[in-house]
Amino acid sequence: MNLAEFSKQIRRETLRCIHSQGSGHVGGSLSIADVLAVLYANHMRVDPKTPKKEGRDRLVLSKGHAGPALYATLALKGFFPMEWLDTLNVLGTRLPSHVNINLTPGVDMTAGSLGQGLSCACGLALGEKIKKGDGYVYAICGDGELQEGQNWEAVMFAANKKLDNLIIFVDNNKMQIDGLTKDVMNIEDVEAKFKSFGFATCRVDGHDHNAIDQAISIAKAEQGVPHCIVLDTVKGKGVSIYETMGIGVHSTTVTDEQYAVALQELK
Repeated sequence: MNLAEFSKQIRRETLRCIHSQGSGHVGGSLSIADVLAVLYANHMRVDPKTPKKEGRDRLVLSKGHAGPALYATLALKGFFPMEWLDTLNVLGTRLPSHVNINLTPGVDMTAGSLGQGLSCACGLALGEKIKKGDGYVYAICGDGELQEGQNWEAVMFAANKKLDNLIIFVDNNKMQIDGLTKDVMNIEDVEAKFKSFGFATCRVDGHDHNAIDQAISIAKAEQGVPHCIVLDTVKGKGVSIYETMGIGVHSTTVTDEQYAVALQELK
């Protein structure tokens, strides 16, 4: 699969999803489109026809407000009809604002309050070990989310249990709802922090498909330790009006005019 085109498709359908509501979490959805493209094109062992299949790989979207990007990816992979993307967060929808395992085929863990996803990912990874399975658990968390202490308890647990089937991605877009991450509560050097807890770590351009793909392959080949891949990303990546919006892009509008401009840029 052409990863550049797949990433554009994910971004187009992400914005379609948010445009259906008129506004939403644009910035952090667009910043993870590339890692989702690499995962679902090259690594995730999943079957859209049987989304609960035992032994599958699992994805925990800890930054659950970026659900539109995951919904777009799952729809493109055939987990549910593309028309569902026009129902984001409406009454009775299967696509709520934050991902929900009970509503959406292909969603492996519900997300709500930030900071809880890594704990859930650890549980899934440990469960796979107990069952002697070979499935991987991938988790995507935000950089601002790492300000929550529960994450570091989970990280300590993962290292202690040698969960080498766990790969954590940090969407390091350096912004959060209240400002720049470094100003709200600086988390750098985040790679060094994970390493100090016993993780195998690396840091790559979060929009470089080859770099992401190689980092995942290296992580899967290294046994005995959990893994963290820090993705340096741009919030709102792929659409100029959103890339230059600053912290306001965390949650913003997708008007008819903005949507048309975005689709032109994402051709």
